[in-house]
Amino acid sequence: MLVPRNGGGIEQFSVLITMTIVSEPQVSRLCREAEESIRDCRWLDLATLMVTSADLVSTKISEKDLECTYTIICSLVKNVKTPEEVLEMVKAIASKVVQQPDDKASLRLKILFNLYNLLDHPNARFQVYMKALELAVNGKITEYIVPSFKKIDSFLKEWSIDIKDQREVFLAIGKVLRENKSLAEESLQFVTKYLATFSNEDAQVLSEAKEEAVRAIIEFLKAPSIFQCDLLDMPAVAQLEKDPNNAPVYQLLKIFLTQRLDAYMEFQNANSGFLQTYGLVEEDCVAKMRLLSLVDLASDESGKISYASIKNTLQVNEEEVELWVVKAITAKLVDCKMDQMNQVVIVSRCAERDFGQKQWQSLRTKLAAWRDNITNVINTIQANKVTEEASSGTQGLTVR
Repeated sequence: MLVPRNGGGIEQFSVLITMTIVSEPQVSRLCREAEESIRDCRWLDLATLMVTSADLVSTKISEKDLECTYTIICSLVKNVKTPEEVLEMVKAIASKVVQQPDDKASLRLKILFNLYNLLDHPNARFQVYMKALELAVNGKITEYIVPSFKKIDSFLKEWSIDIKDQREVFLAIGKVLRENKSLAEESLQFVTKYLATFSNEDAQVLSEAKEEAVRAIIEFLKAPSIFQCDLLDMPAVAQLEKDPNNAPVYQLLKIFLTQRLDAYMEFQNANSGFLQTYGLVEEDCVAKMRLLSLVDLASDESGKISYASIKNTLQVNEEEVELWVVKAITAKLVDCKMDQMNQVVIVSRCAERDFGQKQWQSLRTKLAAWRDNITNVINTIQANKVTEEASSGTQGLTVR
């Protein structure tokens, strides 16, 4: 019997294709082709032949048998020497595995993970991972691949892929997270990573990001627990400001990140029907805008906000003022105490609505001040230590 290196053989292949509805002469022909491929070391041809047969019988055999079959097929990548051949074989195997996402989807994903772990070629690993993302969405098994997203930064370093491929990864992960309703808000993180890959490039390149830029803004506006984002100054997002079709979307983002409730109400009155177009709920937008307006007040009022100021800015009744302060505390937007006697809120910390150049500069200044303070403390300690050592050294000396 001819046996491929690293496992597998014609006997296994014969059993596999006999399970199909093909006739005996066809079985003999396929086995003969497999023998010829092994003899001539045409591993890609053998892999293609075996995955085609495995695809035909996948609905007729148990998960265990199918997994064993693909284990043999995937092991063929160890027989291939050049990176180009490895990549070609990987594409042939992975493309077949994902063709029937409704049939044993979780097992197919496991097969792709096994193939990934067999590979040493970074680009081949990248191709397999992208197919795994595709299968997770189409097979509705996104929960099995989500844990891998925690390692995506290390994966990107390992794969050494270019910006175009990185964008593809971020978009695919964003799609996976949107499919998983409980993680829909987390998709914004990866769409933001995608948008951040665009710098001040030519208009044609930036235009590729328009659709995702709009999607990211809408996801941010809809998310009830996300109050901060870095979208506003990104070139991929900023281009919307001068786009006639998308300028209102950008304008609304700017209001949410830099202005107060009165600006939002003015926008809403001037753009009737806008919210419905993008699936936004007015009540939810107003609630989020009130919290952001309260944050803006907290950052402007030098640590104290009067109840009257909150009432007027948030456009609420007097009895609702404390309720909105509590909501802001619960959302971790502010740390504060309510002085009911004096009708003021004493703020000790508030979140930043937009973390742009101004905020980075402020952070840089604070870090520099902390560094100087620590340096002064260290110098003081060292000076005291020298003084103590000098004092200790003179003890016991007498003047004659």
